[in-house]
Amino acid sequence: MRRLAGDKADSMKFAEADVRDRDALERIFAGERFDAVIHFAGFKAVGESVAEPLSYYNNNLVASLVLLQAMAKHGVKRLVFSSSCTVYGTPDRMPIDEAAPLEAVSPYGRTKLFQEHMFRDACAADRGLSVLLLRYFNPVGAHPSGELGEHPVGTPNNLMPYIQQVALGQRPSLKVYGSDYPTPDGTAVRDYIHVMDLAEGHVAAVAKLASAAPGFGCRALNLGTGKGTSVLEMISVWEAATGARVAWEAAPRRQGDAVAVWAATAGAEAELGWRAARGVAEMCRDQWAWASKYPRGFETEAAEASKAPEVSEAGDARKPEAV
Repeated sequence: MRRLAGDKADSMKFAEADVRDRDALERIFAGERFDAVIHFAGFKAVGESVAEPLSYYNNNLVASLVLLQAMAKHGVKRLVFSSSCTVYGTPDRMPIDEAAPLEAVSPYGRTKLFQEHMFRDACAADRGLSVLLLRYFNPVGAHPSGELGEHPVGTPNNLMPYIQQVALGQRPSLKVYGSDYPTPDGTAVRDYIHVMDLAEGHVAAVAKLASAAPGFGCRALNLGTGKGTSVLEMISVWEAATGARVAWEAAPRRQGDAVAVWAATAGAEAELGWRAARGVAEMCRDQWAWASKYPRGFETEAAEASKAPEVSEAGDARKPEAV
């Protein structure tokens, strides 16, 4: 990945550690001076969180607690947190703005919501601490070079990786859950955002915190496009943008799935001077560039273990979730 980092590669350092490991974080923070932290670490699968809630609470909440304590000890006062639109639960009005009620409906979503409360409380106790909570909608796509992208191990939990695997012939078809929703084509609608737009949103967030005055506190912002795309629209755009066919079959609705979810984006535009610039066709094109070049990811042992095709359910847009 040095080529992607360009002239910044030589100034980058990597340390592998569990964020819950206090001793490891102490060594990292003691060895460097940090101006800000971007906190992405966490478990993120809704279904898995239902099956293993204690694992999610342990991993996600303890990591944030230990990180906050390390930051406080070493005087690091700026944090950008990877939150999720799962904190909104199943909203009843669109678009969703940051003032919408918070009522996460899965253990994963609740860990995101509890972490948000943790950061708010920390900012209330320390006026010098500034935090931006970035609530992702549905990140998809890959680096446009085709050299960096997503390769789920096992059955994908999200639409685009599943489409990718069907297009590659690694799975027989995509099940589209619900074809009778009150939407133009009957399928569920979600707000998909290109991962490069998402990355640029984080850069803008760090810049915002760098210029923030004491008392900025803890603020939440949606990162989405403000536009909804249905499951069938995504399949159609994928096929047009990539030339790769996606076989699909209709399946009954899943309990709890929302009809349509998309973001109100005025907050991020006003606070960060940022808005998503890439469309769904670019998301599909860049995802396919990655998938075509690395159909099995980077061929790690885990990727190798996932080679066997599975005939299992997966697929369309779920409850509002970003990952």
